Order: sequence, then structure tokens, then C-alpha cells
Amino acid sequence: MRVFVTGATGFIGTPLVKELVGAGHQVLGMARSNEGASSIAALGAEVLRGSLEDLDSVRNGATAADAVIHLGFVHDWSNFVKSCEIDRDAIAAIGSVLAGSDRPLIVTGGLAGLAAPGEIALETHTISPDFPFPRVSEQTALALKGVRASAMRLPQVHDPVRQGLITPLIEAYREKGVCAYVGDGANRWPAAHVLDVAHLYRLAIENAEPGARYHAVAEEGVPLRDIAETIGRRLKLPVKSITSQETQASFGWLATFMGFDMLASSELTRKKLGWNPTGPGLIADLDRLRIEG
Repeated sequence: MRVFVTGATGFIGTPLVKELVGAGHQVLGMARSNEGASSIAALGAEVLRGSLEDLDSVRNGATAADAVIHLGFVHDWSNFVKSCEIDRDAIAAIGSVLAGSDRPLIVTGGLAGLAAPGEIALETHTISPDFPFPRVSEQTALALKGVRASAMRLPQVHDPVRQGLITPLIEAYREKGVCAYVGDGANRWPAAHVLDVAHLYRLAIENAEPGARYHAVAEEGVPLRDIAETIGRRLKLPVKSITSQETQASFGWLATFMGFDMLASSELTRKKLGWNPTGPGLIADLDRLRIEG
């Protein structure tokens, strides 16, 4: 297939482009900059200059493709609502091109808030109309009329350099000089290695099932206390428990997630797509964390 990939220069996008090209697909990757364009071309993919804010470029990419993987997201945490609006509008633009065809679309979402505390999030869980987060990638895509859309729900995607929400968490730990967790730290965050996630996106676009929700989960849940203790050991910082009332002052926008128990399963995803993640676990990658400064 000829696959259009937004976010092709990103943390997951780069190994995904490699994965797709290695499997014999043609890839059209979106790039905002000359540097990004060069990195995409070096992987053997074709470049489309544009951005998520430029909806004409988004539509042009979808028009030129047999399938679309929407990975791009504007990670501006100072204006997260605006970033989510850009994401929603980009998905709608892609959908306007794909409607009435059999060309698949995969969009990217998350796992936070899908299940009640202590329960495990399943692929069969749907997002309620009063879902508290402004990112509506999955809801927007699956509501598109005449589009073969599915959603990839991501955990903490990691390697020794980046680890999803844990990367800004590490920055907060450095700033505060302490690695904190909430209460007993038993709340869990699911995780998967970036190469396993890239492989799953390829399997999903090759076997796309309309309306499917896939969980890119290798580890169902890693306790936040274990995460904090591992980072504390690597950064040589103290580790302590804090109360939920202290999270805002300690973590800013991350406070919303710090107490979440985001346990999640990928059993159905593995059965449907034959996915068998083999990469290192989250704690193993944190033990190899590249520390600068």
C-alpha cells in the first residue's frame, strides 16, 4: 500500500516509517521542516511538506494514499485544548477525503480514564459522551460517515530516551529535586516499547477492521512507585510519597494523571493481529535511561 503518515518524523513515526518501508509499503510522510524532510527521505519514504494546521496539505496527503496513519499531534501542553482542536480538525479533513472509499484510517488516542479505578481497560470499552479529556481523536474518527476508521490507544511508549508522560515527569522531578508518587504509588501505568508499537501500527493498517480499537499494551500496568524509585536511583534524587492535594503544586498539568490507575489489557489486539511484543520493559529502559547534564 501507499501509506500517508502524519507525525512521520516523531518518536513513533520514525520507526513506523522504517517498519512500513521494510515490509514493502510505499510511505508518504508529512514534514514541517527541511530537517524533517531529510530524515523521512533518508528512510526511503516520499516527503509531503505540510503540517496539521495546514488542512490542505493534510487532505493532499490522504488523497495520494491507499491508507492513512494519523500519528501527528501538536504537543503544546501550555494550550492543550487548542492542540486537541487541531487534531480533531485534521482527522475531519482526512475523513472528508476517505469517505465512501475502502481506504483505511488509523488514528491515535490514549488509555487514561477508560476504566474505573482498579478495573482493567479493554478494547471493548467505549469512550463515554462526558469523557473528561479534550482530545477526541477516537470519537471523531469513529463517527466519520463512510470511513473505514479504527483507533490505536497508546500506553507509555518508551525506549531509553523517551517514555511518554514519564519524559515530562522526569523534567518535573529534576526541577523539584525529588521523585514523588501519590499515596502508596500502587496506581499503574501500562507501557510498550516503541519498536513493538511501530510493528503493531503496521499490522493494524494491513488488517484494518472498521470501528476497531487496538491497545498497544505490552505491560498491563507498572506501579508508579516503581517508576519513581527507578528514576530516583538513576538521577540520584530522593523518592517520597505525596498526598493528592500536593500533586498540582508538584506536577502542574501532569497532576491530572499522577493518581490515575490506567491498567489496560491488549488480549483482544494480540488475538486479532497476532501481535507479540518482544521489546524491553519500561523499568528496564528506565534503568538504561540516558542522563544528560
